[in-house]
Amino acid sequence: MEPQARSVTEQVERVLAFVAPLPAVALDLEDALGSVLTEDLYASVSVPPFDGAAMDGYAVRLADLPPDGRQVTLQVTGDVAAGPNSLAEVGTGQAVRIMTGAPLPPGADAVVPVERTSTGRFVAGVPRAEETVTLARQSRPHVRCAGEDVRQGELLAQAGTEVTAALVGALAASGAVRVTVRRRPLVAVVSTGSELVPIGGALGPGQITDSNGPMLAAAVRAAGADVVRLGPVTDDPAALRRVLDQAVRAAADGAGADLIVTAGGVSAGAADVVREVLAAPGSNGRGATDVDVATVAMSPGKPQALARWGGVPWLALPGNPVGAYASFELFARPAIDRLRGVEASGRHHTPGVCCSESTMSTQRNTPRVVPLAAAAGWPGSPGRLLVVPVRVVPLPDAAGTAPGPVGVVPAGSHHSLSALATADGLAFVPPDVEKIGPGDIVQVLMLR
Repeated sequence: MEPQARSVTEQVERVLAFVAPLPAVALDLEDALGSVLTEDLYASVSVPPFDGAAMDGYAVRLADLPPDGRQVTLQVTGDVAAGPNSLAEVGTGQAVRIMTGAPLPPGADAVVPVERTSTGRFVAGVPRAEETVTLARQSRPHVRCAGEDVRQGELLAQAGTEVTAALVGALAASGAVRVTVRRRPLVAVVSTGSELVPIGGALGPGQITDSNGPMLAAAVRAAGADVVRLGPVTDDPAALRRVLDQAVRAAADGAGADLIVTAGGVSAGAADVVREVLAAPGSNGRGATDVDVATVAMSPGKPQALARWGGVPWLALPGNPVGAYASFELFARPAIDRLRGVEASGRHHTPGVCCSESTMSTQRNTPRVVPLAAAAGWPGSPGRLLVVPVRVVPLPDAAGTAPGPVGVVPAGSHHSLSALATADGLAFVPPDVEKIGPGDIVQVLMLR
């Protein structure tokens, strides 16, 4: 009799128990993209550091401009461009040509845009010729005040924040040079099966091209980790052990992988090499330890296993491509997030990790998992969480409207790699749902 299947939630919890956040390292700011901060960061300088012009125009004294909007003519006494300047004070009845980003000269407290003056426009490369300018008070001063964006000492980013391109800009502007982040994980991806041929290789009888290896390697990179891809490995236990040993010392500098992800060979077939290697006792630092082979109540993706190889956490995923990808999103991505320090922060938890298969809600309501209505019906898989590649389409009553409400329909067979390739997301049908009807709400992990 087959043992009772484990819930997706329990499998997630077991996976997360296998990994811990990686140590912190100090990196140059420009090298930290995609890493996760381990400490709060505060602004070293104010942004902007001085009062400056927000428009090309004339720096003036508001006291010289009548409050009723009448025009006045002022003497033009100089130019100020962005960059280091020797700033002469703007006196009564005077104006200074000023360019966007230039510091406001002493005495000035407003900028009148050039297009709203008698000059009309500045011509690049043409020196100042006007001796006077006629202008009027504006509704705004067009001045960026010192510290208007960020004040010195202000909190910029909390520990656990992922470093994005925009954050790099904000940190650079506020004086950051190096940041302390979690070390970027290195994940070894191994595909198994004697039938597999590396991409680009000629296919012989009974052979297929390895798609899981490239797909999972790409998913690892998209999850914010580095990857080393090994295999495909034949259904030979000795060959798999050699590759797993290679993964443990995967990096060029001799450092090993932080996580091993294999695809295939974990079911109950006679040639399922992963199951055979997992079953062999490990000792003296060799072989699998902490082995946990499970039947998980999901389809596709039912056979799963956890272990350590040489102390490195190992997630063994099924070989069905859709099952492998769904398993990556549900189990491997949360593990990578924890290694990166995302999950530990409590703010950027990986989408797809469900607290309850009855609702498929996420542990932290992340935007990648969204509720959408089914535009057509499809059967469920009672007793198992059904993972269905879906496309986003206009709902029937919204046809021809733009924009209108959208729903989802199956992209094809939920076991088909072509359906996965054209899918906009993965819909999760809870184990207690026999079928999805048009209009029913399903939780969808958005892939794009």
